[in-house]
Amino acid sequence: MMSHQTILIIDDDTTLLELLSGHLETAGYHPLVASDGLSGLRLAAAVQPDLVVLDVMMPDMDGWEVCRRLREQSSVPIIMLTAKGEEFDKLRGFRLGVDDYVTKPFSFAELTARLGAVLARATHAPASTHRVTSGDVTIDFDQRRVTRAGHIIDLTPTEYHLLEILARHAYWFATPTARFPPSGCWSTCGDQPTPARSNTSSITSGPCARRSRPIRATRST
Repeated sequence: MMSHQTILIIDDDTTLLELLSGHLETAGYHPLVASDGLSGLRLAAAVQPDLVVLDVMMPDMDGWEVCRRLREQSSVPIIMLTAKGEEFDKLRGFRLGVDDYVTKPFSFAELTARLGAVLARATHAPASTHRVTSGDVTIDFDQRRVTRAGHIIDLTPTEYHLLEILARHAYWFATPTARFPPSGCWSTCGDQPTPARSNTSSITSGPCARRSRPIRATRST
C-alpha cells in the first residue's frame, strides 16, 4: 500500500488505541492517537489528519460533541465507533456529518476496509457538486445534510439517498415509458449528473404531477 495517510484515532480505551494503531501502521497508514475528546480536537487542529476514527462513548466530552466541533473547522472524513446500532444514533451522526459507522465489537479488517472506502470517496469526490439549493432547501453532499431555511431536516439513510439521486439528476425528463432511476445512477450518485435532456423535470401522472419542479444546482465556492 502506498498510502501513509494520517489517521487520527480518538478513544478512551487505551488497549484498543494500541492494538488498532498497530494494525493500521501494518496496513500502511500513519496512525495518531488521543485518549479523550479535547486532546483529539487539539491534535486534529495541529496535524490536519486525512481521516478521524472517533468513539461515541467517552467521558467529559463524548464523540457527538467532538464530531460537532470538528465539523465547525474541517470537512475531514469521520468514522464513528459505537456500541449502539440503533437507527436514531446513525441519523444523529449523519446530521453531524459522519461518513460511516462501525458497531462494536468489530474486526480490524472490517474497519480497515471501511476506512479505505471512505478515503477513496473523499479523494475522488468531484469538487464542483458539493451542494445544491432550491429555494430555501439546501442539500449538502459532503455533510449528507438537508436543511430548509437553515433548519436541519431529519431523513433516514434511504430517504437521503433517494433525494441525492433526484437532486443530482434534476434535469432528467420523466415520461410514462422512461426508466427511473436513470441507468446506473444508483451506483454512481457520487459522479457528475447525467447530461440534461430537458430544462424541466416533470411527472406526467400521479399525485406529485402538479408539485414537481427541478432542483437547480448552484456551485459552492
